Amino acid sequence: MKLAVAGKGGVGKTTLTVLLGEYLTRCGQEVWLVDADTALCLGPALGLSPEAVPTPLIANSELIRQRVGGDGMISLNPQVHDLPEKLRARAGNMNLLVMGSVAGAGGGCACAANALVKSLLGHLVEERGQWVIVDLEAGVEHLGRGTVQYVDGLVVVSEPSLRGLTTAAQISGLARDLGLTRQALVLNRANGDCALPEVAGLPPLTATLPRLPSLEARQIFSASALDLAERGQIDPACRAILGALADGKAIPEP
Repeated sequence: MKLAVAGKGGVGKTTLTVLLGEYLTRCGQEVWLVDADTALCLGPALGLSPEAVPTPLIANSELIRQRVGGDGMISLNPQVHDLPEKLRARAGNMNLLVMGSVAGAGGGCACAANALVKSLLGHLVEERGQWVIVDLEAGVEHLGRGTVQYVDGLVVVSEPSLRGLTTAAQISGLARDLGLTRQALVLNRANGDCALPEVAGLPPLTATLPRLPSLEARQIFSASALDLAERGQIDPACRAILGALADGKAIPEP
């Protein structure tokens, strides 16, 4: 199963990516998490030190030259089958790949870096049987066919605010226009029942997550979102999200 996570900046999409990955690994699943955001926050959210986070693939000019070429002659179908294991960092039982932004990939861009990013993402989600979760660039500007064409479902994250929900609706609409109709809305930092305003185009509300005091207490000292105390609230939300996007596939339990 291959998922992408999107939302306005600051709504918690990277945290949710980590929570979904952690849930799946506790269920015994092999999980690849892909950081496709220029902010590059996924590694720290997995508890990795700056030294342990790989150089973003999109900035690895020597590898790009070797696999794709340059000087106006580039391969749009480079060999990438060996790259996941070479480029990954391990975070507990999870595999992390740091790609950087996939902005422009698939949208007619002839950039060598984006060609390699697109090919590796396609290899991960088309040719491997593991779970893949892609943490996308914040906002709507960078959502393109090269991002969504390979994934099975889109998790759209918002906070309980009109700005967050408006951005969520824009992301959802653009993804639908690109053919990705299997979507789930997750409301983060929602205390109790939250009545949504009438915002046209929102995907169905699938799960809510409350404020997580254990996460808030540590964030001034640590970027990690792992091993939170509120597992009893997090696990049902993760299972609901995965179940809504799995199209009848059985969802594992810890």
